[in-house]
Amino acid sequence: MKTHNTIKFSRKDPAKFFKTLNSRVNLYFKEKNIKKTGNWKLYLKTAIMFAIFLTPYFLILTINMNQWIQLLLTIVIGIGMAGVGMNVMHDGNHGSYSSKKWINKIMGASIYILAGNVYNWKVQHNVLHHTYTNIPGHDEDLDAGRIIRFSKHSKWRRFHKFQHYYSVFLYGLLTLNWAITTDFKQMRRYMKRKLSYGKFPNPAKEWSVLIITKIIYIMVWIAIPMFFIELAWWKVLIGFFVMHYTAGLILSIVFQLAHIVDEATTFIPDETGTIKNTWAIHQLFTTTNFSTKNKIVNWFTGGLNHQVEHHIFPNISHIHYTNIAKIVRETAKEFNLPYYEYKTTRKAIISHFKHLKALGEKPTYVYN
Repeated sequence: MKTHNTIKFSRKDPAKFFKTLNSRVNLYFKEKNIKKTGNWKLYLKTAIMFAIFLTPYFLILTINMNQWIQLLLTIVIGIGMAGVGMNVMHDGNHGSYSSKKWINKIMGASIYILAGNVYNWKVQHNVLHHTYTNIPGHDEDLDAGRIIRFSKHSKWRRFHKFQHYYSVFLYGLLTLNWAITTDFKQMRRYMKRKLSYGKFPNPAKEWSVLIITKIIYIMVWIAIPMFFIELAWWKVLIGFFVMHYTAGLILSIVFQLAHIVDEATTFIPDETGTIKNTWAIHQLFTTTNFSTKNKIVNWFTGGLNHQVEHHIFPNISHIHYTNIAKIVRETAKEFNLPYYEYKTTRKAIISHFKHLKALGEKPTYVYN
């Protein structure tokens, strides 16, 4: 498959879908006299998520308890880790947590205690994923190496016919890979390509931040527990693994339900490197919502079950997605455009693994 270095989106939107939708959403905030950023609901949620994430950590360090209880608490830490990532870090690095840049910067920096890196995340997520959603060779969320085939445009291998069975076991390794290898590989790649979200940063500074934060991360989550707790080093590493596996599994499943399902389309550009739809309409074809009526899912996933709203309006805090969803849905319908949504999480999960199974079948034409 040929990959174009530069991707362009069509500018043809005679019905003016996005202009209409944007004006309606802006009118909603104006009439309600509210900001597009977070409010007390998000601040309260932030406190709760950090409590779920960090309280078990300090309990393990300070209280003498059964090792099985300690292991159970590492699972709770993993749940909190995913919660902070989806609700706090995500809004912060999109600049939608607060109207104050310094608050967004602090909240976005929470990624450092989640095993990630701000520069890498903004390039991979804000630039590559949000701009080139479901475009092979540009959206790195479609790239799982050789082991999982997320796109019909990726090369097929024999073992892919089993991927709907083994993929779920690999999903849990997501954040562990961040902690160990992914950030170093991404920074090397992004710096070489001179990619950035905004002004291109100083490479020496970013490499220094990456190395220093990784050292601090290892000290906090491995060295300090080994020092404070009378546990064998391998037991500490098991707890570290369980924490990451829990968070990675939650985050991976939530991510996949948005774009790797039967409904969502994968696009390749034409011979000129142009995508046939405008950017906003492209988001409707490549993105899917799930379980938007479930208050628990809405609250915990940080609105990532409202991916349609998030992809079209990434600068709006997730706490508003439920309210603007009706506007987006009705406007899409009015313009005869898709608005993909699974009513429940279960249906979305079933669709994801059915889609993986279909992608794992040997194609009539094998892409090289």
